Amino acid sequence: MADLNNHHRETLRKIFTHPSSGNVEWRQVLSLLEAVGTVDDEPNGKVRVTVGSESETFPRPGHKDVDEELLSRLRRMLTGAGVRAG
Repeated sequence: MADLNNHHRETLRKIFTHPSSGNVEWRQVLSLLEAVGTVDDEPNGKVRVTVGSESETFPRPGHKDVDEELLSRLRRMLTGAGVRAG
């Protein structure tokens, strides 16, 4: 995995914190995902993310913060790809 900067490590920590602080911004998540994998925009407005052998399609949130369901899906995908907080 690529070396993550402090912002990416903080975003990763927020994603894996239970319960979430509720302050995980989509732009921060996108930046992290671009650092650890590949992010492709789909014509339907969704984002296709591949990290290692894991791929998932995410809807763009309607506001700046991601919700708990999206965080759960991110945790599952990142864990499956071997990405951990810490």
